[in-house]
Amino acid sequence: MTEKELLELWLKTRNQLVISQLAPTFLLITTVGLIDEIRALGLYASLATAGILLASGILGALVQYSASAEGQAIARDLKELPSKTLLASRVSTLGIWLNVSKYLTPAIFTGIFAFLVLALFG
Repeated sequence: MTEKELLELWLKTRNQLVISQLAPTFLLITTVGLIDEIRALGLYASLATAGILLASGILGALVQYSASAEGQAIARDLKELPSKTLLASRVSTLGIWLNVSKYLTPAIFTGIFAFLVLALFG
């Protein structure tokens, strides 16, 4: 692949990472604001809320993991190019930081989910 093609893939992958965080973040924030109302609706509303959060979180984590892994592969491919622009050089060094979105971000979401479940059922 050419440098241009790899940089275009990098941009698409980065956009996937950002988009994959929007829905779970919105749901978590909304749930925090509605804990009392959800609990007042009863057990089934709390179970449904937990299920929605879990499904969204799993899907978000899968997308984040795969997009991060793809981004790291793109960064490695850019690093292997014989000559590259300054931009390609910078992107090739950023691959290691995708471990944050690959592992840490889903772990944080998991912790928040656990606390919300405790708040819903505690």
